[in-house]
Amino acid sequence: MVNDWNTNIIEEFRSNEGRVGGPFENAPILLMHHTGAKSGVERVNPLAYQPIDENTWAVFGSKGGAPTHPDWYYNVKAHPKGRAEIGTDMIDVTFRVAEGDERERIWEKQKHLMPPFAQYERKTDRQIPVVILERAG
Repeated sequence: MVNDWNTNIIEEFRSNEGRVGGPFENAPILLMHHTGAKSGVERVNPLAYQPIDENTWAVFGSKGGAPTHPDWYYNVKAHPKGRAEIGTDMIDVTFRVAEGDERERIWEKQKHLMPPFAQYERKTDRQIPVVILERAG
């Protein structure tokens, strides 16, 4: 089910120059390409993002407020190089987990920009990871 859901979003994203409708209409969405921690297989996840600056973006391991981190979180920790599709651009990126004040600042802003993230936070006991994508090179 999740794979079909993601596949449909990915297809819509690519057909509409990085825009999707439904529950994600008007939300900034990117496609994060990462390598499976165990499998070594490239994976692609559509994720809401927050632009930090022209070379830096943040994504959030909310998993809808589930009790565990999303699989992609472990993948980017194991393999910190990947790519992001933002609009029609494919960008080489490195991944890192935001910590401390940086995480808090970005997370608080995300909850303000997209209130469902505050709901996800209330649904779980874990700290939702904030992962930074930085343009490589």
